[in-house]
Amino acid sequence: MTRGIKLAALAAAILSTAPAFAAGTPSPANAEAYIIWPPDGAVVAGGKLWVRMGLRNMGVCPKGVEKPNVGHHHLLIDTPLPPMDAEIPSDRNHLHFGAGETEARIELPPGKHTLQMLLGDHKHVPHDPPVYSKQISITVR
Repeated sequence: MTRGIKLAALAAAILSTAPAFAAGTPSPANAEAYIIWPPDGAVVAGGKLWVRMGLRNMGVCPKGVEKPNVGHHHLLIDTPLPPMDAEIPSDRNHLHFGAGETEARIELPPGKHTLQMLLGDHKHVPHDPPVYSKQISITVR
């Protein structure tokens, strides 16, 4: 073998045995995010409502806190989950609760809406594996 081929073979062998690095901050496999209120299918009178967010097997903390097994909530309104390898957007469809809030008063126009929670790490990036709730539907009258 030529020297170049030997070096390429050695590099390939080293890279194939290197550990895979996670895309985001690690989360426990049994972590679970969920929406406490409103329940799926709820009909809400008026556009102002409280959303209560729950989390199992992880802790809630403010943004910027880098500790194992903690994060902060993001509420997704009328939008699918964002890419799991990038910062969660911050706009009217992606509400950030960077102070560690577990409930929030929101206002929605009349009609049908979807709500879903996604936990973000200290940099607003989803964990690996991502921790998110089931998407629920509500109707505002």
